[in-house]
Amino acid sequence: MPSDERALATWLAGRDDVALAETFAVRGVSPAATWHDFFDVAESLLDPASIDRAVAQLPRPVLAALATDAATGAAASLERFALADPDGRPLEIVRSRLAAARASNPDAFAPLKTPDAAQPSNPQQAAAAAETIFTTAGALADVLLAGLTSPLSRTGTGAVSAFDRKKLVESGAVVDGAELDALVALAKTAGLVIATDREWTVTDAAGSWLESSTAQRWALVAEGFRSSLPAGLRTDDGGWVALDVWPEMYPLAPDWAATATRLRDLAVRWGLVGTSGDEPPWAQSLRSGAPADPSSLLEHLPAEIDRVYLQADLSAIAPGPLSPPLDLRLRRIAVRESRAQASTYRFTAGSLATGMTEGEDADGIRAFLSELSLTGIPQPLDYLIDSTAARHGRVRVSEDAATGRTRVDSDDAGLLDTVAVDQALRPLGLVDDGASLTTRVARDAVYWALADARYPVVAVDSSGHTVAMHRRTGSAQQAAGADLLRSYDRLLESLRSGHGEGDDGAWLQRELEQSVRTRSELVVVVRMPDGGERSFILEATGLGGGRLRGRDRAADIERTLPVSSIVSVRAPGTE
Repeated sequence: MPSDERALATWLAGRDDVALAETFAVRGVSPAATWHDFFDVAESLLDPASIDRAVAQLPRPVLAALATDAATGAAASLERFALADPDGRPLEIVRSRLAAARASNPDAFAPLKTPDAAQPSNPQQAAAAAETIFTTAGALADVLLAGLTSPLSRTGTGAVSAFDRKKLVESGAVVDGAELDALVALAKTAGLVIATDREWTVTDAAGSWLESSTAQRWALVAEGFRSSLPAGLRTDDGGWVALDVWPEMYPLAPDWAATATRLRDLAVRWGLVGTSGDEPPWAQSLRSGAPADPSSLLEHLPAEIDRVYLQADLSAIAPGPLSPPLDLRLRRIAVRESRAQASTYRFTAGSLATGMTEGEDADGIRAFLSELSLTGIPQPLDYLIDSTAARHGRVRVSEDAATGRTRVDSDDAGLLDTVAVDQALRPLGLVDDGASLTTRVARDAVYWALADARYPVVAVDSSGHTVAMHRRTGSAQQAAGADLLRSYDRLLESLRSGHGEGDDGAWLQRELEQSVRTRSELVVVVRMPDGGERSFILEATGLGGGRLRGRDRAADIERTLPVSSIVSVRAPGTE
């Protein structure tokens, strides 16, 4: 309706960019939308199909409030979805769509039933939930470490690709694809991974998470999961509503049943609720809106250890769960073979070389293992450290400041020749430059290509000193949602530039064009030459040359009015 469109366009134009981006996101607006001004936005958002999709995202308490005309109980949600007038009441066309939805599904507008009180877990249930947390946190750490080595590719639906899924299942990091999807979803809520292009990229926040204790890991992800819950599942004090009403919260959303099941599964996997619906003691503070308190969880977690047994067969055995910082560093130089409270690690030339690539050296590795081991460093392991260090760094990658090209050098001419003819490295475009190979590709990309091809490579700076290299990670700010505003930058700029001081004239032109298209009746207020105003009720028939043509049914004549003299238009019967 024209009055609704104008009111909404004016309201949207007064919003800040962050609020607009959030509204566009919840309404499913494409950043590539071809809108020219806020009148276009209002017209699109008030399309009946668009309104129906927005109404389907309203939680049951809001729908129940609207059914009783309790606008105060629905104003915030209506504003978030751009469904309200400036006073917080539903726009007229929104009221008509709500009436249609209520007629077809009256149960959706019924108030929520009184939820059952959460049943506290008994000791056995609490112990089982704690074991689930321990297992899930370990599996999530494995997934994040795999993502640090190489970002996980993702499909168009957001799921991890079949290739990476198979690799993680075969490595024992996860049991199946369902567990992997759940772990990525939990990591996303805590800002440990973000979606970038066609990849799941581990963020810089994951580094500190990996070095934290299991209880601290749990607390961070638990708070992230709570903050990511849909608005309808959150309480006013920041907690969440009882789990037994989650399936009923969005009765008009066709896929909500599956979503509610998935969210409950994540809550079970992270020990926020037991498999029988019971509530562990550490979940009570979160449900009530308080910060996560893992103190009661610590009583049920296995004690972490800080020593391992190093074996002559190049293995390391941890007789209990190794402290996360120690486990993290050990896994930089060894491959974890078994995943349980008692874990096994194995040293190989490749694992040691990987650690040296990440900045380790022979002396640092020996010092770390001497402090960690209960049995000293066996001779075979000591020899392997020496031989790996001797080979490591035979290929050096640097940036030539004079040419801007990347150089690949080696004292072993035969090894450099092998690099030059390696078919796997052809995309780098390496060319012979005397005693070196050069390319226009950036140093970091060349380095990781050589490292992935198993060459003993190091990166060096302009002074010839070794530089520790790390796979790229996403920023914590991105994980916090900075990308949302950035994705709508171009659209918002276009809307701001197209919605200026001539809004009243633009809106009048738009109303007249719409009335002509629909041949609708309207009241046209015209300023007369003597300065007075006169109203005509016309059936709009044409618009062109700066003039409006219409049939005056009261006088039974055709009138032509100059648009420049039109003060306002409105539908008959409205003021």
